[in-house]
Amino acid sequence: MQTTLKNLSSTKLELTIAADEAQLAAVKDRVLDELAKDVNMAGFRKGHAPKALIEKNVDQATLQTRFLDVAVNELYVQAVTDEKLRPVQSPEVAIKKFVPFTTLEIKATFEAVGKITLGDYKKTKVTPKTVKVTKEDIQAVLEDLQHRDAEKKDVDRASKDGDEIVIDFTGTDPKTKKPFDGGTATDYPLIIGSNTFIPGFEPELVGLKKDDKKDFDIAFPKDYGNKDLAGKKVNFAVTVKAVREVVLPKLDDAFAAKVGPFKTVAELKADIERQIASEKDNQAQRELENEVLATLAEKSKAEIPGSLIEEEMDRMEAEEKRNLLYRGQTWAEHLKAEGKTEEEHRESHREQAEARVKTGLVLGEVAEAEGITVTEKELDERIASLKQQYASDKQMQTELDKPENRREIASRILTEKTVENLVSYATK
Repeated sequence: MQTTLKNLSSTKLELTIAADEAQLAAVKDRVLDELAKDVNMAGFRKGHAPKALIEKNVDQATLQTRFLDVAVNELYVQAVTDEKLRPVQSPEVAIKKFVPFTTLEIKATFEAVGKITLGDYKKTKVTPKTVKVTKEDIQAVLEDLQHRDAEKKDVDRASKDGDEIVIDFTGTDPKTKKPFDGGTATDYPLIIGSNTFIPGFEPELVGLKKDDKKDFDIAFPKDYGNKDLAGKKVNFAVTVKAVREVVLPKLDDAFAAKVGPFKTVAELKADIERQIASEKDNQAQRELENEVLATLAEKSKAEIPGSLIEEEMDRMEAEEKRNLLYRGQTWAEHLKAEGKTEEEHRESHREQAEARVKTGLVLGEVAEAEGITVTEKELDERIASLKQQYASDKQMQTELDKPENRREIASRILTEKTVENLVSYATK
């Protein structure tokens, strides 16, 4: 087999492949063996007639079509392997020369990962973040637990900080006098002082009684997520439906026993401290890993095919749509809130998508350089662990055994091992 590689760009390649006659003869034999299973010939058991007779009795168009399918695929795969290329899409194949079963030359055009130059990951240094649990951290969790178990009593007085106030409200644009999206609710319970609403809203509710009405103007923060509202002055019309005093339970041993398997408040506090420490440790580890990966990606260079970036943008958009569906917001509503067209929204993700793809490619290079692999034992153990998590889900059990999902899980394990390797270098 003779192969000529031409770089149309840093990531678009053209392979011209000419087959050896011996290769084609072997392909023809295999194709005849395959087709023989469907040929009936007098005097011979199905599939056992001489190949010369089978060739005369099969449909010639079928034989040539199947021969080309097999030969082209084998030539392409072998050439890509020999040239150590990394295609990211199926090739566009053109037949340049074909004399049935003796001569075949093809041209394959495709996108592939270009040159990747790793930064010196062994010299990348990152200082792990020191984790500390403060008294304020523990107190915040205790107060949250108390609020969850609090008694709320309707009161006939003016509201004050810490009360729960139930309101109807409508937010309107002062210029158009029309309500804006997401600015209207009925029977909405709000703890005054919880800072749930935009700054300045909750203080306007202090001093109001049941059945009171109040109009006030307020400006959304300049960095508010909805660009249509960011920094904008709006009007709110509020009607008070109820004022409730929030009576927190006493923080004593009885309360500790009620919220968990604890005999004393001290045991409850110790458990909260352990949980917060664990959460902070995990968060610190994620931040450390992200910093190591971001630093390595910044120091590395990669020639990335455009199709890989487009595919990542597709995945990001699909994930975003799933999250919106969960929150009960349509895609059109989301785009309107952001003040972007669909194309503008997609393009806003390009930089992040490219960074993700680059990080993935760089991780692959590190894994290869370090000889990091995933053993069958490691894969089987991970899948067994996942099956235990989904023991009652028969469909998930079946999905975990599918080859494509095994490959995905193996890829995840490889990434984890490679990141662990990089972190060990960065924190030595």
